[in-house]
Amino acid sequence: MKILIAGLTTRAAAESAVRAGCDVVTVDHFGDLDQKRLCPNVSLRERGVEYAAAALVDAARGLAYDAVAYCGGLENHPRVVARLAKGRELLGNTPETLRRVRDPAQLFPVLAARGFAVPETILAGGPLPPGGRWLSKPVRGGGGVGIHAWTGQPLAAGRILQAHVEGTAASAAFAADGARCVLLGWTEQLRGPRGFLYGGNILPLEAPAAALDEVRRLAEAVTAEFGLRGLNGLDFVLSEGRPVLVEVNPRYCASMELLDQATGASAFALHLDGCRGRLPEPVTAPPGSWGKAIVYAPRRVSVGDTLPWLERGVRDVPPPDAVVETGHPICTVLAAGPSAAACRERLGAEAEAVLSRCRPASAPA
Repeated sequence: MKILIAGLTTRAAAESAVRAGCDVVTVDHFGDLDQKRLCPNVSLRERGVEYAAAALVDAARGLAYDAVAYCGGLENHPRVVARLAKGRELLGNTPETLRRVRDPAQLFPVLAARGFAVPETILAGGPLPPGGRWLSKPVRGGGGVGIHAWTGQPLAAGRILQAHVEGTAASAAFAADGARCVLLGWTEQLRGPRGFLYGGNILPLEAPAAALDEVRRLAEAVTAEFGLRGLNGLDFVLSEGRPVLVEVNPRYCASMELLDQATGASAFALHLDGCRGRLPEPVTAPPGSWGKAIVYAPRRVSVGDTLPWLERGVRDVPPPDAVVETGHPICTVLAAGPSAAACRERLGAEAEAVLSRCRPASAPA
């Protein structure tokens, strides 16, 4: 069976799928060097096409595949998921499930009624708050893009206001079979160079056991209410010892490759089990910490010869001499250490090693 993996970036999911022995083909925006070495890939960037969910459908035309799995971004586009999966097996949550679980008007009241902590949220058209700290967020968001502090302006269509919650940004990964779930791990989220941009993860999150138990019960409640299948993620803020749920990511998430790194297992194999109604056994990581960090360009740069990066274990490697615009992602670095602090330090060193090999690029004429 050939599996199509589609999304903004598919390298991590494809790497896990290949580890599980799957035959895969991918459609994404970046088409990075390590992606090309894993499996056949169609890249929007190489085609000179701006990223859009619908563009992935066009790029997948003519490809032979029997089943489809999706990564980040497509959970916000259930119609695109339906088009990609037409006549094929869908390895993931259904379009209707995506509509429901990604709707804050459906998600938050259900969890609040069950006693879980959720941030106060105001939908477009609702009365604006008289004051306080609020975040303006896109309803169809991802990776922290488009989130900013609210300064009192009217709320545009497609955006919500969410009360700012102080604490540690975190995420949890779980596999579900449509009714039950198993928690696989939880991570601290790293902040990117600006705003709320996603910067990576460190596994495991250092937090009280009671908080972990509540995260497990959160995953169980969301699974039971929305019938989730396969791999899913929770984004939350650990605030005063309690998880405050921010959103549900009903698909393979960026943090999940750390499960592969830490355990040697394949998260994608667990995804397949859950999608087919088999609740997988939990995986256990040995003592230590594992991390990933997105390296962003501090200025417009040329990456030079990136082939040696592959030997260093850098991921999401751009082609040689690619030019990366200011604030855009260059690549992903991985590290491990005996503690979260040591892991964070090694991630910083790996990022600096990448940036030291980049050179300033002149502005386009």
